Amino acid sequence: MGYAVDICVIADLPVSKDNDAVRSADLLLSCGDVPEHVILDTAERCGCEVILAVKGNHDSSAPFRSPICNVHLDTAAFQGLRIGGFNGCWRYKPSGYHLYEQRQVARLMEQMPPVDIFIAHNSPAGIHESDRDVHQGFAAFNQYIEDHAPAYFFHGHQHVSARTEKGCTSVVGVYGRQFFPDIL
Repeated sequence: MGYAVDICVIADLPVSKDNDAVRSADLLLSCGDVPEHVILDTAERCGCEVILAVKGNHDSSAPFRSPICNVHLDTAAFQGLRIGGFNGCWRYKPSGYHLYEQRQVARLMEQMPPVDIFIAHNSPAGIHESDRDVHQGFAAFNQYIEDHAPAYFFHGHQHVSARTEKGCTSVVGVYGRQFFPDIL
C-alpha cells in the first residue's frame, strides 16, 4: 500500500444541500443513496478530485456523471490502495433498481478480486442490520471478507454509524458523512 490517505465516506445523504462544515480529504467514497449533485458538491467542498462510488437501492439506473467513477464489481487504484465495490441491497420488493437475491450476489462476487477497501451500499449479513426485512445484509460479503480480508469495508443502507471488527477487516456503517484520516 501507499502512504496515508484522508478519506471522506458518504451514504444515505438527503437531497437537500448539506451546509455543515466539511474537512479536506484526498478521496471521496460514496456508498449509495446520495444524489449526484450532493456527491459532486461534497467532493468540491472536500477538495477531492477522485470520487469512487456505488449506487444504492434508491438511486436511478443511469450511469454516474464524470468525474464520479462507478466501482460496482470493479476496482480502481488510488495512491497505492486498491478499492472495489458492489451496489444495491437485497431484493426486498418486487421491482426497482440495484436489488439482488442472495444467490445473485454470491455468483457476482466470485470474480471480485482482493482489494484494500471495499465500498458497498448494503452491509454483510448479520452486521449492522436493523431488521431482516428491508435491511438484510449479504452473506456473500461475509465470505469475501473471510477470503480476502480487506482492511476496510464501508457500507450504507442500514442508517447506522457503527464499526465492527470482523477478522482483520473493519466493517464501517456510514450514515451521512464521516471522515477517516490517515488510512494506509
